Amino acid sequence: MEVIDFNTNPFGGVIINHHALPEDPEQFKRQLYHSLEEWRGELYKVAWLEIPISRAALVPVAAEAGFVYHHATEDYVMMTKQIMHGAYVPPYASHYIGAGGVVLTEERDLLVVSERHRRSTGPAYKLPGGALLPGEHLAEGVMREVLEETGVTTKFEALVCFRHWHGYRYDKSDIYFVSRLSPLSKDITIQEEELAEALWMPVDTFLADEGVSLFNKTIVRAAMESPGMISSFIPGYGDGDKSKYEFFLPQEVI
Repeated sequence: MEVIDFNTNPFGGVIINHHALPEDPEQFKRQLYHSLEEWRGELYKVAWLEIPISRAALVPVAAEAGFVYHHATEDYVMMTKQIMHGAYVPPYASHYIGAGGVVLTEERDLLVVSERHRRSTGPAYKLPGGALLPGEHLAEGVMREVLEETGVTTKFEALVCFRHWHGYRYDKSDIYFVSRLSPLSKDITIQEEELAEALWMPVDTFLADEGVSLFNKTIVRAAMESPGMISSFIPGYGDGDKSKYEFFLPQEVI
């Protein structure tokens, strides 16, 4: 019987080729147990098994063989097995990444929004923003979120602060980055599915509003008072692909 087609990683791990997985669970069971014995004899440490949703019937077989869930997407479930007892299995991503924009005009008007679905009965003003998309840079993400929610186009100026919060959605942690943006337009087109209101508000009114949270007031002050860190790049870092890397450095360093 042949071993399931696989590759290896630099850490002594076996990466099973999911394209080579059979459809029949019984065939998979025989081939998997045989492969595990071979890999154990060759002193491999961990087996990584990606099972596409089209092969979902193989999941119980893998679980019976000692594989456990590592993570899942809409298209597959990743399972792992410690071939060598006590072998280290790196955890999956543990954080959400969000971004908010402090968009302030020269006249000291601040772009604010109030969510449609909220606990308070009255408006609760906050900054526009949201979650980054996979593969999206922070600067791109915050400008996109502001545009989607309010219709206002902006220019990224600086990263001014961030908040780290544990116990967020699905018990994951969350990092929320706050950026200072300058408006390139002022006409508002509200995203009605998510927002009840979007408007330009005098920043002093925002900071004096008792309905605005201390957190939101603090990050707006940080954006106004701190020069922050500007978007940059370090020549020669990695493979030099700017689509992969994003840096924020103090202006005096650049």
